[in-house]
Amino acid sequence: MRRRTLLLHLAPALAAAGALAQSPARPPPLSRPIPSSGEPIPVLGLGSWITFNVGNDRPARVQCAEVMRQFFEAGGRLIDSSPMYGSSQGVIGDALQTLAAQRRVFSADKVWTSSAGAAQIEASRQLWRLPHFDLLQVHNLLAWQEQLPLLQAMKAAGQLRYVGISTSEGRRHREMEQIMRSQSIDFVQLTYNLLDREAEHRLLPLARERGIAVLANRPFRQGDLLRQLQRHPLPAWAGEIDCANWAQLALKFIVSHPAVTCAIPATGNAAHLHDNMGAALGRMPDEGFRRRMAAHVEAL
Repeated sequence: MRRRTLLLHLAPALAAAGALAQSPARPPPLSRPIPSSGEPIPVLGLGSWITFNVGNDRPARVQCAEVMRQFFEAGGRLIDSSPMYGSSQGVIGDALQTLAAQRRVFSADKVWTSSAGAAQIEASRQLWRLPHFDLLQVHNLLAWQEQLPLLQAMKAAGQLRYVGISTSEGRRHREMEQIMRSQSIDFVQLTYNLLDREAEHRLLPLARERGIAVLANRPFRQGDLLRQLQRHPLPAWAGEIDCANWAQLALKFIVSHPAVTCAIPATGNAAHLHDNMGAALGRMPDEGFRRRMAAHVEAL
């Protein structure tokens, strides 16, 4: 019975893996350079909030590892997590070990504490099973006056490659803007999608001006946006930018913005991962097309 239960849990992931294996080889995904270094990074990453917080559920952990395997096979690199995401960091670390993919990942994590930042970072590093992180961000700007100097010192010492700050759900944009103007940082992470577009007014232009990479979180509003859109037919003009579904349309809107470096949709579903990664391929909308996309969705 235990074997049967395991197979039932794995069936969706195995089916998606088979479909991917039988499909023609994909071209590499679109990449953007990190402004502070010029290093290219694929425009679609993988988030882990909620979706990878599966505890010790063995079938669920196997499924997360399968999602990561397909992510890397599709050309993905950046995986994002945080100490506040429950068991997600350990799930990622175990999968990286199983897949022998430590050298392929661009590891993006966060410090989320008002004190003892160094101890929390070390605990996170051990969960990821990596010698060091590529990117660390001050999560939701918590105690950034104390934690950002720590990250900058780690970067100067060669213990970290990039430094950033993050916020979510449109919060604390004014404070984020002040930090972007006054501090030396490589990345910001913020909420940006077809409906949450406040960042277009000041933060995204400022990121371009200051040479700061942008990670776009909550691209689907934790699934609420897709559930809303899927009640309506995909517009015929979606084919003009090679979108086969609403997820790809929503993601192409985000990653086609010239200030956005990478969007990080979170999923623990291999079929959804396959759909998402398709948004890094094919034709991209220009500015006029992007306005058309936003107006269409706002009118639904």
